[in-house]
Amino acid sequence: MAEPSGIGDSIPLDDPGLDNTAGEEFLQEVFQILLEEGVRKSTDVTQKVCDWKEPLELRELLDLELRSDGEGRERLLQRCRDVLRLSVRTGHPRFFNQLFSGLDHHALAGRFLTETLNTSPYTYEVAPVLVLMEEQVLAKLRELVGWSSGDGIFAPGGSMSNMLAMNVARFRRFPESRSRGNWDLPRLALFASQESHYSIQKGAAFLGIGMDNVHLVRTDERWVGKMIPEELEKEIQRVKAEGSEPLFVCATSGTTVLGAFDPLDAIADVCARHGLWLHVDVTDSVTWNPHKLLMVGLQCSAFLLRDSSGLLQRCHGVGASYLFQRDKFYDVSLDTGDKSPQCGRRADGLKLWILWKAVGSRGLGRRVERAFAATRYLLEQVKRREGFQLVMEPEFLNLCFWFIPPSLRGQESSPEFWDKLGKVAPAIKEKMIRRGSMMVGYQPQGSRVNFFRQIVTNPAVTRQDLDFFLDEIQELGWDL
Repeated sequence: MAEPSGIGDSIPLDDPGLDNTAGEEFLQEVFQILLEEGVRKSTDVTQKVCDWKEPLELRELLDLELRSDGEGRERLLQRCRDVLRLSVRTGHPRFFNQLFSGLDHHALAGRFLTETLNTSPYTYEVAPVLVLMEEQVLAKLRELVGWSSGDGIFAPGGSMSNMLAMNVARFRRFPESRSRGNWDLPRLALFASQESHYSIQKGAAFLGIGMDNVHLVRTDERWVGKMIPEELEKEIQRVKAEGSEPLFVCATSGTTVLGAFDPLDAIADVCARHGLWLHVDVTDSVTWNPHKLLMVGLQCSAFLLRDSSGLLQRCHGVGASYLFQRDKFYDVSLDTGDKSPQCGRRADGLKLWILWKAVGSRGLGRRVERAFAATRYLLEQVKRREGFQLVMEPEFLNLCFWFIPPSLRGQESSPEFWDKLGKVAPAIKEKMIRRGSMMVGYQPQGSRVNFFRQIVTNPAVTRQDLDFFLDEIQELGWDL
């Protein structure tokens, strides 16, 4: 073995290089910290959602510098406590800031198992349990979509699942693009609604298609931002006349901000007329993120295909000979890693499988029903309370509203009203974070100034939490 002279010469190899006994003792103490600080306090409504610190103060508290020598056990245990104490408690019943929230103990157990196994489900030989588990979970998800067969893979987030859909669509139309690239392809055109997720534009840039070739189709604001199929037809005709090649349409079932569901049947008809790949609908492919509404925990995103011809494998596979040998002693169709552009890949199906086993399909369904019940209750309260104004009636769980402080009430006709109202949500958000009482998102949208977006996905949220949510916004915004 060729190596620089002297490296490793003085290191004895007779005994292990790790102290397993000390390691296990350390883990036992860390597990207690995780249970107390990361689970109990994270889900305790009497605790703060966050303990806000400015970046400079936080850097000093954490002592982030990495040094030549290691630290002792007690110091490391304190660092574990600090990480949990100074982080945002996303499992808290009053954390509403993202589409993911809450903490499920069964899914968390699945995450612990995944990290402990420390393997990649790319071949059956290194991850036999996880490969079969992923196969079963993907099949069940496809069944719920309505497909009796098909394919799929877990991806690191919904954005990557959407990119996989775009890549597979391009490969199906232009198989030569896999080897020759984009240089001799026509100018491709992708379509999504004005309310679609930004990952479609990022994906176009990543795949070399170009963001300028993503055409955002007009939505009907009267119906919560749904794509207008007639406008999609016009856009397709327009880009064809300009010499581009329409390829892919991404419809959305639950837009990020307003929660709109595009009219899938009508969009599917347009796609069928023009021979376009339709993502989301049961026509071609779906991205499903159980880490959101089903509360599986980050990250868990499934890319599902109706195609069962091996399209994923043909699109992404390169058959690395050190992993995917064809002369193995078992069924090599179980070596699914070449379906993904990744090599190492987390076994994200395990935590979903554990959760599903724990509560069953009915239990998952009850969680969804509870989320709708919470939204209905909150909608009734928003309509009853003075100073709260809906952006529009919700179609899904996304409840969007403004809080109008007393100083602005009755001034809707003033030319400065909307500009001033747009500053209210950011000011209230800052106050609640500094107080640590709760977290909720806000954003502008189109011509609308900043408004709050409340989405309840955590089944631990009670009516008292929802009342507190509205009371807190009113209290923090009263004097603005």
